[in-house]
Amino acid sequence: MRYEIRLTVGYDYGAPSEHARTLVRLLPSDVPGKQIVPARLLTIDPKPQERHDTRDFFGNVMTVLVFHEPIDKIELTLKATVERLHPAAGLDFSPDLQALEQEVIANRSLTAVAPAHYTGRSPRVAPDPSITEFAKAQADEGLSVMQFVERFGKALHETMSFDPEATDVTTPPAEAFAKRHGVCQDFSHIMISGLRALGIPAGYVSGFLRTLPPKGQPRLEGADAMHAWVCAWCGVETGWIEYDPTNACFAGLDHIVVAYGRDYSDVAPVKGVLRSSGNQSSFHAVDVRPL
Repeated sequence: MRYEIRLTVGYDYGAPSEHARTLVRLLPSDVPGKQIVPARLLTIDPKPQERHDTRDFFGNVMTVLVFHEPIDKIELTLKATVERLHPAAGLDFSPDLQALEQEVIANRSLTAVAPAHYTGRSPRVAPDPSITEFAKAQADEGLSVMQFVERFGKALHETMSFDPEATDVTTPPAEAFAKRHGVCQDFSHIMISGLRALGIPAGYVSGFLRTLPPKGQPRLEGADAMHAWVCAWCGVETGWIEYDPTNACFAGLDHIVVAYGRDYSDVAPVKGVLRSSGNQSSFHAVDVRPL
């Protein structure tokens, strides 16, 4: 499936800022066996005095913007063409939870995809007794790790309600789980916490999701949004899989990857520092159009 993606993110500042520095992770890139990106372009208005395009430890495309002159607004525009490949149908060779522990210990790799980076506490995801207890309740004897990931994701989907007003970008997963309300970031952080509590290496995926309008209704331009889901390591034979707890499904043709990390802090689309005063407002619009 081939898509055209258009994204606009903007910020208006109450007073001109000085020496702003912004880190952007918005450019999708090739993911072997999952997606191909034949074209992508990120434009910035106003034009920064410095721009550096590089990759972070996890292999995500990272753009560093530096403004030496005062600015009172910034607008980022992404245009990209992405081909999402049909996931290969595979058998479940994942071990049970007890055997997985030995495979994690035996894995000595320290590359970006090594399970060692995704087993413990990370900046936005800490152990929580309530989430751990909920995860343990889904772990029936005899389940493979892959089966457990799916069961846990479905149980979380049934327990949580999607509510964009309930949380914000700084809400800890324990608080969102206590409310049983949240958005895709909350669903993903809660699932990551529960999987790690049971010894399953788990990380965060940011990207885009094609949304389908109600039957008979036209698509709304710019109505889509950035999305988040979970990746989980299911042993040496199966490797990494991706699951979307917000929609209770494995990631597929509608999921377009932008960045991988331990949690949201590793993949935040836009973050940075500046000196300014007064209020700040922001806006964003996303359009994912199948070609």
